[in-house]
Amino acid sequence: MAIQTFERREIKFLLSAEQYEALQEVLTQYMNPDPYCIDGKTYGIYNVYYDTENDDLIRQSIEKPYYKEKIRLRSYLSPAGPEDRVFLEIKKKIGGIVNKRRVTMTLEEANNYMFHGIRPADNGKYIQRQVLKELDVLLSRYHVTPKQYISYERAAYFGKDDGNFRLTFDRNITARRYDVALDLESYGEQLIPETARLMEVKINGSMPKWLAEQLAALKIYKISFSKYGRAYQNEVRARMEEQKRSRLSYV
Repeated sequence: MAIQTFERREIKFLLSAEQYEALQEVLTQYMNPDPYCIDGKTYGIYNVYYDTENDDLIRQSIEKPYYKEKIRLRSYLSPAGPEDRVFLEIKKKIGGIVNKRRVTMTLEEANNYMFHGIRPADNGKYIQRQVLKELDVLLSRYHVTPKQYISYERAAYFGKDDGNFRLTFDRNITARRYDVALDLESYGEQLIPETARLMEVKINGSMPKWLAEQLAALKIYKISFSKYGRAYQNEVRARMEEQKRSRLSYV
């Protein structure tokens, strides 16, 4: 889980409980579980997404441009303490190819950097310095604040023949646009049905034949799904419904 940089395609599918269980029956033939997911275990992922006051980054992303970018802070603990390790990430998507670069720091260092511009101490690693330079440029272009909290439970697998091929299954995807901080517990609205799984196929090349055949047999179809995008759109719809109810109350 500590990969600092990568480039790949990500293809998403929403699975029912039945589809998920059926796929599990063949998964172990071709995939190994993540070390944190042996014996059916999952691990938690907790994120804060940063955006401008007018939500420019997510609004641009929803329009599906050729190039889009996000800034997020990720933890694998909840709630995270000031000295716990977190990952500040730049996630870019260029023509369908996802590029993610991240730097490691404590939560206190991340908050000092994002809120006050105080850089964490140089750990001597080249990639850390390079990503921080990218973040400096990005943050000079966008004046961002914490805008969205999203957490989920993940089961992850790696290809037996190709370690770069990865499958992840996310459930209990929880979102809120208040109390946006990693030092608070996970709570909020659910973005997918309770028994559903959001599957992501993460690949550098083409999808393995065995997986394509299983998806076709189980009638599992590709979808367009952004966790941050879905949470933002839900918030916009709720706001519009509230405004509609307010107008009707005056009629």
